Amino acid sequence: MTDLQHPAPQRVCPICKAPTELNNEAFPFCGPRCRLIDLNQWMEGRYTVTRPLDPQDIDEGQTGDANAAARP
Repeated sequence: MTDLQHPAPQRVCPICKAPTELNNEAFPFCGPRCRLIDLNQWMEGRYTVTRPLDPQDIDEGQTGDANAAARP
C-alpha cells in the first residue's frame, strides 16, 4: 500500500476569507488591514472568552520577571 499525499488544507483569512499562507507575516490574516479589523473587534468587545480563566492560563502566559508588577 502506498502513502497518499494529501494537499495541505487551504487556509483562509478569518475576516475576509481570502487565501492566506503560513509564511505571511500577518498570518492567520491575509494582511495588515484584516489584522487591524480583528484587533478593533476585540477592542470593541465583539469577541468574548467562552470560559472563565484558570489560574494555570495566567501562569502559562507569564514571561520575564514575575516581580516586575510589584515594583513602583
